[in-house]
Amino acid sequence: MIRLLMQGDYFSFVAIIAALIMSLSFHEFGHAFAAKRFGDDTAEREGRLTINPIAHIDPMGLLMVILIGFGYARPVPTDPRNYNSFWAQLVVAAAGPLANLAIAIVAYNLYLYGVQAGWSSFADPAVRQVFNIVVIVNLVLMVFNLIPLGPLDGHYILPYFLPRSLGQQYRVLNAKYGTYFFLALILLSIAGLPVFRFVFSIGASLLPYIKFI
Repeated sequence: MIRLLMQGDYFSFVAIIAALIMSLSFHEFGHAFAAKRFGDDTAEREGRLTINPIAHIDPMGLLMVILIGFGYARPVPTDPRNYNSFWAQLVVAAAGPLANLAIAIVAYNLYLYGVQAGWSSFADPAVRQVFNIVVIVNLVLMVFNLIPLGPLDGHYILPYFLPRSLGQQYRVLNAKYGTYFFLALILLSIAGLPVFRFVFSIGASLLPYIKFI
């Protein structure tokens, strides 16, 4: 991100920041909405059942995006004791990435439809770039959050696909060491290991599968 500013590409910088703010807000809203549907109104009571970015964006997390290309939003508070289904934690965790997938699908197919329909504004390279950024940012956020490490959504999802005893062992191990492994990935990425470049590649590779027009 800093490189974009140094290169004078202010348009891309602003577009990426705006896309991230919007996408992270919908991601967290997805968690809050699903939690409410499964009996937990903790997020709603704390003003998080909204797409208003002010409720979700963490200033330090956003600054990290600008400085190192990686950041975070404020996690939605939930209380699993209020859930009314065995599957609640799975659905609540998956709701964030699914919100990002939904945005990517809508944005990508809206752009394709606009181009095919001959909408003049969609011929503008700037419009194409904005749609591309929105789609890729959301696909990357989805893939990234499905990593089953540390605080990421994937660590809630993975145990549902493991044998019960193994899933419980995984929860214990992740609670003890998951955050350290996650931080190690970030440090390795900063040091030059293409961890997040790999995540980006996976996200971009999904484009053919979300095209319906």
